[in-house]
Amino acid sequence: MLECREISVEGRLQAFNANIAPGSRVHLIGPNGAGKSTLLARLAGVFEGKGEVKGDVLFNGQPVSAFSGVQLARLRAWLCQQLTPASLMPVFQYLSLHQPRLADPAALEHTITRLCDALQLSDKLAKPVTHLSGGEWQRVRLAAVLLQVWPAVNPDSQILLLDEPMNSLDVAQQQALDQLLTELCAAGRSVIMSDHDLNHTLHYARQVWLMSAGEVIAAGECADVMQVERLSQVYHVTFQIHSLAGRQWIMTTAKSSF
Repeated sequence: MLECREISVEGRLQAFNANIAPGSRVHLIGPNGAGKSTLLARLAGVFEGKGEVKGDVLFNGQPVSAFSGVQLARLRAWLCQQLTPASLMPVFQYLSLHQPRLADPAALEHTITRLCDALQLSDKLAKPVTHLSGGEWQRVRLAAVLLQVWPAVNPDSQILLLDEPMNSLDVAQQQALDQLLTELCAAGRSVIMSDHDLNHTLHYARQVWLMSAGEVIAAGECADVMQVERLSQVYHVTFQIHSLAGRQWIMTTAKSSF
């Protein structure tokens, strides 16, 4: 579905190769400034046509640069880390900007209702986006990108790219988003997202890309990458893994040797 061939961004991302299979959930982890946002933007096709990039991002064997903006929007959705609402449009109008073209009206209405109910937005649809709290605006943005690639209204969608999607969400909202992402992956779509919560990654990711200083230093199955020795070297904190309530948990020690 998605293939990366020696993709890089000068001074920000070192060359990286990967293949993403349908239904994958990949978490990008690493300290601030590791290059997670740059890698996600590169996968989204944001850097295409600029001289500072090398390598190819391919969808179904075709380079991202071969797709028009409309075609690319049908294949993937991308949530950037920060976006300030810039107009007084109500939430329902903002969501309409992300609805797939030619979607069945009944399926569209059902999907919007489903996403808004799950993300606790049903009572916010008439509210101007500039009047939302930070958490409300984040949930509106999430509903929008999910709508763009939701299988019931966009059968051509393949991948969802999320840059720190859990920002400003409370525990219940995070759980709701995880349930939606699990459903999306079960339908054969892939999710690639950055995450600062190592335990969240440990519990939900199928694959992990660990980044440091613009380089993916480890990529593979979650259990293989999330080794305390490797994490301690990258984060400069001493970690331990403990078992509790049938799950493993990553914890820092009281003192670090770094």
